[in-house]
Amino acid sequence: MAGVLPYLARRYLGPPAATDQLDITLLASVLAMAFGAWLAREVSNYPGVEASSYILPSFCASYGVAILVLLLGRIDYARFILLSGFIGGVIWFFFLHLRFQSRRTLRMGLVPIGAVSAVRALQGIEWREMPDPSSDFSGLQAVVVDLRHDMPDAWDRRLADFALAGVPVYHCKHLVESMTGRIELEHLSENSFGTLSPMSTYMSFKRAADWVLAAAALVVLLPFLLIVAVAVRLDSPGPALFRQVRVGYRGNPFRVYKFRTMTNRPAGEDERASAMTQAGDARITRLGGFLRRSRIDELPQLINVVRGEMSLIGPRPEAQVLSKWYEAEIPFYRYRHIVRPGITGWAQVNQGHVADVHEVTTKLQYDFFYIKNFSPWLDILIVTQTIRTMLTGHGAK
Repeated sequence: MAGVLPYLARRYLGPPAATDQLDITLLASVLAMAFGAWLAREVSNYPGVEASSYILPSFCASYGVAILVLLLGRIDYARFILLSGFIGGVIWFFFLHLRFQSRRTLRMGLVPIGAVSAVRALQGIEWREMPDPSSDFSGLQAVVVDLRHDMPDAWDRRLADFALAGVPVYHCKHLVESMTGRIELEHLSENSFGTLSPMSTYMSFKRAADWVLAAAALVVLLPFLLIVAVAVRLDSPGPALFRQVRVGYRGNPFRVYKFRTMTNRPAGEDERASAMTQAGDARITRLGGFLRRSRIDELPQLINVVRGEMSLIGPRPEAQVLSKWYEAEIPFYRYRHIVRPGITGWAQVNQGHVADVHEVTTKLQYDFFYIKNFSPWLDILIVTQTIRTMLTGHGAK
């Protein structure tokens, strides 16, 4: 579909072009897609979220090779077909990852030494205890161990044998992070570059891309946004837009915009209680329920993105009154403000809205995972999960 549909659209709906040029581009796109799919599977077999991190670079490499061959061979090609095939292939493989990753059952050996108790609760893994170095490892897809524990010499030699035999050896803490998409709040955790600060190069690129995409979306969606605003006004008394002070990038407060999905707060109601949305909240209007499930209520935040207060993707900004409460209850909560808040985010697509401190702790684990793995591949994964959420309502409360 990603290769053939752009080919058919370009051939029969686009401006006239040489048939040979279109056919050669289709062949190059299909071969690049096949090579990218093979590369994504061969580069890493790490389970969980981390497996998706190799999809984007694999397809970039395969399509890069295809473009290089076409340029060196001085072969005319259709950029539209090649670009559409690349985008379609990447999105499709991210959807495949989301659909089938949770259904896999893995067989892993567990070395019961050190802090390995957390891995036993992981879903989708069939565990085999390995009490001593002579334990049988036939039929296992990987071995899990606490690599930070001071292992006996016999186990050090055995783990080296596993690696030489082609059996992956995973660190238990890293495996939990990849399988759950969360980071335990033991202490502030550095990213892959050994620092608490996200990659500044990608942050700058992302800011520019956010502005361009948000500005274009506002122009295209303006008629639709006006229709939704009128529908909100007709559905219940009150303004079309909901405005609230929230905490954003580097802890700076800003005013966020959303379509109103609830009735107005009664006079005298506790501010902190009114800022939290409960499951089955009676304040949600008839139209508001649909807007929240489909995430349409978030679209006015494109204004915040253009103003530089938010990003399209990032940790969801919390109301200022809730943020102060969470900071008093949860260690290093403020660290989540190291990146711009987003219209959608890793915690939102995995957990949805939260109401109490315990749920906020879990949400913070998702936020820290996003910050530690701040990268294009994780943003693409969030986009694909957001599309699924909009279509199914999963994660929306």
